[in-house]
Amino acid sequence: MDKAEFVVVANRLPVDRTVDADGADGWRRSPGGLVTALEPVMQKADGAWVGWAGQPDVDLEPFEFDGTLLVPVTLSADDVECYYEGFSNDTIWPLYHDVISEPRYRRLWWDAYVRVNRRFAEAAAGAAADGATVWVQDYQLQLVPRMLRDLRPDLVIGYFHHIPFPAYGLYSQLPWRKQVLEGLLGADVIGFQRVADAGNFARAVRRQLRYATKASGIAVPEADGTTRTVLAKAFPISIDSSSYIELARRPDVQERAREIRKSLGNPKRIFLGVDRLDYTKGIGHRLKAYGELLTDGMLSVQDVTLVQVASPSRERVAAYIQLRGEIELTVGRINGDFDTMGHTAIRYLHQAYPREEMVALFLAADVMLVTALRDGMNLVAKEYVASRVDNRGVLILSEFAGAADELGTAVRVNPHDIEGLKAAMMRAVHMTPGEQGRRMRAARRRVLEHSVEDWSREFLEALAEFHPRRTMTDAHGTIGVHGSTDEASLHEALTRVAAADRLLVALDFDGTLAPLEDEPMRARALPVAAKAVAALAALPDTPVAFVSGRSMHDLREIAEHADDAQIFLAGSHGAELWVPGEGHLDTEDDEDAALLRDELRDAMTAQLSEFEGVWVEPKTFGFGIHSRVASAEDAQKARDAADRLVALRAPHWRRRTGHNIVEYSFRHEGKDSAIAALRERLGATAVLFAGDDVTDEDALASLGPADLGVRVGQGQTAASVRVGSIQELAAALSLLARMRADRRE
Repeated sequence: MDKAEFVVVANRLPVDRTVDADGADGWRRSPGGLVTALEPVMQKADGAWVGWAGQPDVDLEPFEFDGTLLVPVTLSADDVECYYEGFSNDTIWPLYHDVISEPRYRRLWWDAYVRVNRRFAEAAAGAAADGATVWVQDYQLQLVPRMLRDLRPDLVIGYFHHIPFPAYGLYSQLPWRKQVLEGLLGADVIGFQRVADAGNFARAVRRQLRYATKASGIAVPEADGTTRTVLAKAFPISIDSSSYIELARRPDVQERAREIRKSLGNPKRIFLGVDRLDYTKGIGHRLKAYGELLTDGMLSVQDVTLVQVASPSRERVAAYIQLRGEIELTVGRINGDFDTMGHTAIRYLHQAYPREEMVALFLAADVMLVTALRDGMNLVAKEYVASRVDNRGVLILSEFAGAADELGTAVRVNPHDIEGLKAAMMRAVHMTPGEQGRRMRAARRRVLEHSVEDWSREFLEALAEFHPRRTMTDAHGTIGVHGSTDEASLHEALTRVAAADRLLVALDFDGTLAPLEDEPMRARALPVAAKAVAALAALPDTPVAFVSGRSMHDLREIAEHADDAQIFLAGSHGAELWVPGEGHLDTEDDEDAALLRDELRDAMTAQLSEFEGVWVEPKTFGFGIHSRVASAEDAQKARDAADRLVALRAPHWRRRTGHNIVEYSFRHEGKDSAIAALRERLGATAVLFAGDDVTDEDALASLGPADLGVRVGQGQTAASVRVGSIQELAAALSLLARMRADRRE
């Protein structure tokens, strides 16, 4: 079996077994966000996926499917009962979901959990190449990271926790609490859905293991006397929004939505719930609220219908068997009390549906009910938002779902507060189209800007920092390395781009041409970098531009000789443009947004004054929170405070993270749009762009085959070339200038 550079370890393989009409076995790709998120990475990296095939006592050899090596792990019927249905879903699941249902602690189940986790770890160790990256997924495999590190200390190991992590008072009930924490800390990066979950984990580590924690870092002592730093932080997952938009715009799906409304009697309002049949989803709470609204006469079945899709889940676990009975009894009682010959109070559907049918339901529904009592994220909320291409509909969203951290314009509810839930439902029924539009546009902007590919890329960028010279593949399918590109490859890349008829050289400023400064206005380009830039700008058909996140006012001040050198300036991540000979081009003025910007700046300045070393930088279209000289703890607290304020007052604003700065802006341009505008304006046939920060990745990822992207320093990147320092970049730019000059002689 070939060894893989990138290995995913999950409870299930990304395929489902099929049997055709002739009885022949086959495989089809499983639906789901995780498979969608990792498919591009897996294919580009020649990756392997370790998992269970979904049937007990089926022993399969590794096989290839759609460009990915699949490594099946065999589970016996006893393993399924004890490891999966027992410890995973009758111990960990209820405990981690705030003990909504009582967890059961059985030593037999724990023994099976340890045994099966070791089997997964051994399979992953056997599939991974030397120095490979392994990404372990979710609560069924919490012991795998430590086991894998013991087996293969050469590996880079990540773990993502898709469900909540409980508060310490609950977590401490677990008899094997230390073993689970130690298992997770075998990873280099541990990802959670919410900041609160990462905080709960860090507190459990401090209380149980007495390890030091600072900001997102955890100091883990190793047996050889060394100490590893483990990163534990939030990486909220998302969806493949483009696929939902595509389906929502299909005429047949839109026609199906109209058919659904007609089949329900064309009610004035349709409420929709879409959940696995699980006690964490709050299905009973929404049914209670809906039934009381009917009883009180505030709603009538002639005007309103509730469609509840409850797909089957864990049907052999006792708590789920009981839940199904309770839900179906409640549905029957409400329908018996309120149905008429022509109208049904609740259309209850205990089955799963294909994505096309779900999008049709999303389009048909006026109100989406997400009333989870505890949920890591709840992607259904994001799927509904992405599908509403008409910018209509109302999302009622539990504050206990991770999605509530991001979808600030949803109608938020505490599902335990039945009166509050009823009030929210009535508010949704009477919400005007204008208010629906304002709320939905802001929610859709967030979902569309942060896709499931962004989630996987951000996690892998963090993970790549733990391997100093590691080749990694990101979600865009591009390769970056953590050491400088070798001299021959760099020379070849520069030779290729130097031959362009008209070459745009676009450069980030801070960290790319100028060293980063604790006081940013002191930043100036290194003389060697300034000299190389001047040499390029003096050449014909070689326009030079600085593309920066700074405001144009600040950029012009620190780029001292830009005017003399005839250098184009793009500030505020491309939202502002200065053209030699023409000056600062006017930008669209939004008085309401500018007023809100000023209010938020003042509020943030006052609120963050308690954090030493943290300060607010005014920007043309927003503000930045600097924390370069602050402690890690104060920096995190400041970012959290800023996130809360912006989520409350300006949820539609764009958030960017950079080197010790978080920026918030009501303009959504990125450096990719600046590159596109400059390319068109200058008639460039090729572009070289160089940057050093996460904020430069939009531009680097937008480059085409004729272009060249250069990353300065470390970090996961879409650039094809990497240099180790500003000095190395200056040398490369000087060489490029000589090549361009020689070309004309």
